[in-house]
Amino acid sequence: MYRFLDHTGELALEIEAGSPEEVLAQALEALAEVIRTDDLGAPTTREVEVESSDRETLLADWLSELVFLADTEGFVPERVCSLELADAKLRATVEGRLGRPSPLVKAVTYHGLELGRKGDGYYARVVFDV
Repeated sequence: MYRFLDHTGELALEIEAGSPEEVLAQALEALAEVIRTDDLGAPTTREVEVESSDRETLLADWLSELVFLADTEGFVPERVCSLELADAKLRATVEGRLGRPSPLVKAVTYHGLELGRKGDGYYARVVFDV
């Protein structure tokens, strides 16, 4: 489950999931909701690899890589086909569409970045600069 929060000049995202992998997949889905437009073509896939210093930073770097693909290739991610997570490194196959994504998300910030256990699951918070 994810939800967006009001945040001046930015868009904050909170995620609750059963595992870190689910957090990363839901983060992609939330980003896709924000940048998706009607001007998209046929499905395609991208292999994405990200390595960071820790899992919190990995969440921000993962989303930053997806924003980069949207900005440079017009790739709008839609869903995670596969995702392997080891410490602070991930390898994923992402399905999406090429087109003209919304330029709403300028960057992913580290301000207020969180990823950790909450009860029986995981909780994350990340802020998009819009």
